[in-house]
Amino acid sequence: MKFSIKKYYYGDIPDENAGGGELKKTAALSPDSKGSWLLWEIFIRSKQGLDHKHAGSLHAADAAMAIENARDVYTRRQEGVSIWAVESKYIHATNPDEAESLYEPASDKIYRHPSFYDLPDEVKHM
Repeated sequence: MKFSIKKYYYGDIPDENAGGGELKKTAALSPDSKGSWLLWEIFIRSKQGLDHKHAGSLHAADAAMAIENARDVYTRRQEGVSIWAVESKYIHATNPDEAESLYEPASDKIYRHPSFYDLPDEVKHM
C-alpha cells in the first residue's frame, strides 16, 4: 500500500520540509543489521486542530511500514486523522535523576503560577 499526502493541515510536515528524504521500502522489509527492526514512537491526532498525542511504540523496518502498522494498531476504530511515526533514536528526554536541578529554578518564581493572583468574583471560569 502506498501513501501520498495531498493536503496539509496545521502540524503536518510537508514532504519537502521533512528530514530524511523520501520514504523508501527496504528490500523484503528485512530487519536491520542487528537482527531486529527499528523502534518507532507513534503519535496520533484524534481531530483536526488538536495536538498529536503519544499512542505507543512499535517495531517496523522503515517509516512507511511504521505508519501502516500504526494505522492498523492505533486507529482501528477511526480514532485518528493524522499519524506521526518517529524513530525512537531521534527522541531525546530529560534524565529523571536530574529533575531537581532542572526544575528547581522555577520554584522560586511563584508569580508565574496563577494561584499567586487574586481573581475578582466576576471572573467565573479561568
